[in-house]
Amino acid sequence: MHYAIIAAGEGSRLAQEGVAKPKPLVELSGEPMILRLMNIFMRCNAESISVIINDFMPEVRAFLDTLRLDVPLNVVVKSTPSSMHSFWELSKVMKPGKFCLTTVDTIFREEDFAQYIAAFEADTRHDGMWAVTPFIEDEKPLYVDVDRRMNIKAFCDKSFDGAKYVSGGVYAMSDKAFPVLNDCIERGVSRMRNFQRALIDAGMNLKAFSIDKIIDVDHASDIAVAQDFINGK
Repeated sequence: MHYAIIAAGEGSRLAQEGVAKPKPLVELSGEPMILRLMNIFMRCNAESISVIINDFMPEVRAFLDTLRLDVPLNVVVKSTPSSMHSFWELSKVMKPGKFCLTTVDTIFREEDFAQYIAAFEADTRHDGMWAVTPFIEDEKPLYVDVDRRMNIKAFCDKSFDGAKYVSGGVYAMSDKAFPVLNDCIERGVSRMRNFQRALIDAGMNLKAFSIDKIIDVDHASDIAVAQDFINGK
């Protein structure tokens, strides 16, 4: 399994609220968020890890340069207009095969993530598996419409009758997604959620995997909440 991390955001809300460190280096229980993800990936059969960071946070690049991993680490330094464009830049350096993509501030419990990855590794029927959650704390959640077998039917900006899940910001898929991504870029499509809709329109067979709770670190107050969450409090 290959892994990719989008860490190219500005982290402006954290900075405005007095957090001095760039978001990828914000520590949870003494461990930078980006390193926490990498260590989890390594324990989940990582074959390679690809990361995109922006070009105005040199301390993040300096930190990555100090790492010595047992698998290839591909670092892309580029500021992009959206997470979908960040994903496109990452796709240029990623290896073929199955992979899992997440943003750097997506926080989950390692045991939940490991079960999710194991499910996708064993799956031979679906082109992708999305981590979804019934826990809604995002300011602009993306609702996921599924059938009784958890096959994804649609991605919706607004809640709907019977809505149970929102996207957790963790996406496992095969390299079949890359042509759809390239087409989105060529057509001027923006936003990650519109790429996800394009996958459905292209006939990709996507499944949802429910995780009880996934949270984001967007505000300074989220840091303590995330620490308590991963420590089981």
